[in-house]
Amino acid sequence: MRIPFPVKAVLSAIVCAVLAFVYIPLIIVVINSFNASQSLGWPPQSFTFEWWIRAFSDRGALSALGTSLLVAACATVIALVLGTLASLALDRFEFFGKEAVNLLVVLPIALPGIITGIALNNAFTTMLGWKLGLLTVITAHATFCIVTIYNNVFARMRRLSGNLRDAAMDLGADSFTTFRLVTFPQLRSALLAGGLLAFGLSFDEIIVTQFTAGAGVQTLPIWIFDNMFRPNQAPIVNVIATFLVIVSIIPIMLANKIGGKAATGAA
Repeated sequence: MRIPFPVKAVLSAIVCAVLAFVYIPLIIVVINSFNASQSLGWPPQSFTFEWWIRAFSDRGALSALGTSLLVAACATVIALVLGTLASLALDRFEFFGKEAVNLLVVLPIALPGIITGIALNNAFTTMLGWKLGLLTVITAHATFCIVTIYNNVFARMRRLSGNLRDAAMDLGADSFTTFRLVTFPQLRSALLAGGLLAFGLSFDEIIVTQFTAGAGVQTLPIWIFDNMFRPNQAPIVNVIATFLVIVSIIPIMLANKIGGKAATGAA
């Protein structure tokens, strides 16, 4: 299909405009993290590493970073277990309401974050009687992290042939042995890619966290939100924001690379 040059030029201009609108503000944040001016005057007159040194010696920021890492790690582990089990069940078995269950599994990530946050807040405080804290944040993050694991593993299971699994069962292997020696090796890359995506998704989540964290829990995105309008903290916030961008990009890049290699190998 040949696209006329004027149409191609217009489409290219639109793509460039959209990419510029998305990424130029991120580039400005990165540049401002080295801006020597505390008022973040633009354009920068000089550059410094002072804000980076102060950011990584700030007790509040380091505490929030540790909380975010703990929450993301725990939510990812829970999601790996539950998402894998859900995908295996929905791939192997046929039952009434299967499509409805599939919809319910992926729904949390499709709903607006504020709706999910309100629903989970009501469930924790009203129905279960839990006090909002670290446990409720981990549980809330696991609900939408499950979706990334489920989607990756379910898609991989759809591409795999069941012949190896059936052969293993015919040769006397029980269900656990078949999963450990046959199914799991074929799912490792999908699990790793899904786990990286789930970790990145949990690490920089803020909307659901605001509704489920309680007074004593502060993750890194919440710390940024609380400090971004304080003039003396603005340069440090830019440093932490730059760090968050890097931390968010790396898992996505690795997940895409792993998923691409796995798809090529399966093909």
